[in-house]
Amino acid sequence: MAATDIARQVGEGCRTVPLAGHVGFDSLPDQLVNKSVSQGFCFNILCVGETGLGKSTLMDTLFNTKFEGEPATHTQPGVQLRSNTYDLQESNVGLKLTIVSTVGFGDQINKEDSYKPIVEFIDAQFEAYLQEELKIRRVLHTYHDSRIHACLYFIAPTGHSLKSLDLVTMKKLDSKVNIIPIIAKSDAISKSELTKFKIKITSELVSNGVQIYQFPTDDESVAEINGTMNAHLPFAVIGSTEELKIGNKMMKARQYPWGTVQVENEAHCDFVKLREMLIRVNMEDLREQTHTRHYELYRRCKLEEMGFKDTDPDSKPFSLQETYEAKRNEFLGELQKKEEEMRQMFVQRVKEKEAELKEAEKELHEKFDRLKKLHQDEKKKLEDKKKSLDDEVNAFKQRKTAAELLQSQGSQAGGSQTLKRDKEKKKQEALF
Repeated sequence: MAATDIARQVGEGCRTVPLAGHVGFDSLPDQLVNKSVSQGFCFNILCVGETGLGKSTLMDTLFNTKFEGEPATHTQPGVQLRSNTYDLQESNVGLKLTIVSTVGFGDQINKEDSYKPIVEFIDAQFEAYLQEELKIRRVLHTYHDSRIHACLYFIAPTGHSLKSLDLVTMKKLDSKVNIIPIIAKSDAISKSELTKFKIKITSELVSNGVQIYQFPTDDESVAEINGTMNAHLPFAVIGSTEELKIGNKMMKARQYPWGTVQVENEAHCDFVKLREMLIRVNMEDLREQTHTRHYELYRRCKLEEMGFKDTDPDSKPFSLQETYEAKRNEFLGELQKKEEEMRQMFVQRVKEKEAELKEAEKELHEKFDRLKKLHQDEKKKLEDKKKSLDDEVNAFKQRKTAAELLQSQGSQAGGSQTLKRDKEKKKQEALF
């Protein structure tokens, strides 16, 4: 019997029975809380928006601290994502907070591909978690989860409508991350303009099919407040780390020549609403939605690309082992086919190489024969020339010998005549 059938039978046969006394498993929630507190929590925020909309300032204001970071310029050649992780402690609860900011977003003349680095970054975090999950020896309890839990999308306070860049980017991101749109620096427009701007943004998001994060209303304890806050989206926020004395209290505010804007005054902006919804009420739901919705969608698509399925062609349950075996057999079949193709290709190339070598060998033999014949002809010419030279040398020697002989004979004849004249001369002298 298959394991899935056994599990189905166990689920169908479950009965409710009363307890005769206290057992103690009602302490499981406390155990879970204690274990979670000891392990700590992680939360990852992605801040998307144009340079200069106050992303860093709002993060400092939200978490009531000063995060380190270099100010971004408008001269970036492309969109870059800057990630920083911080360890925060509040009471006995530890939070590993990662803030990812888009540097240079919207600063280029050609903004067509501005969303791509953001999508690639989110997918890379999903892929890293999937690879860890697929390992034989997993350490998910100590693994630093870098998946993005919330995307705060900063909208410029133009008061008119969303830019095409904002619509395209949010449309590309809505299936990958929980998007919470916020109007940055909302004190730059009036109250009436802000109300119309919110309505315009909501209308454009709906008409373009952009799915933003909706605060959950299925939990009775938070259904009322979340339902109310859903109607306030997008939040109009102001950020400031400067504290001013207002009345008898020091409060975060922004000082202007015409007055003071209090960050935590709900009559001035929606900062308190954002903080309540993002951190104090729905942080765990954001983490859960990231895992159960966005990551599961990525995981499913990735496994389907790898060939894994839940059902066979007949829509019957298909176990992972069966899928693995089918994929393995398919892979082995393709591997054998490729091996055969490579073998045939190898044999063909060997034959072609042998033919090339034989042709080259034939050409070498022909060349050798030509050179050998040429050498023999040259050798014969040299021998004939040598013989001719030798004959000329011998003839020259003979002529030389004959000349020397004639010269010696001539010299001897000349000497005898000289002696005869000397004798006649002496004889005449003796007579006188």
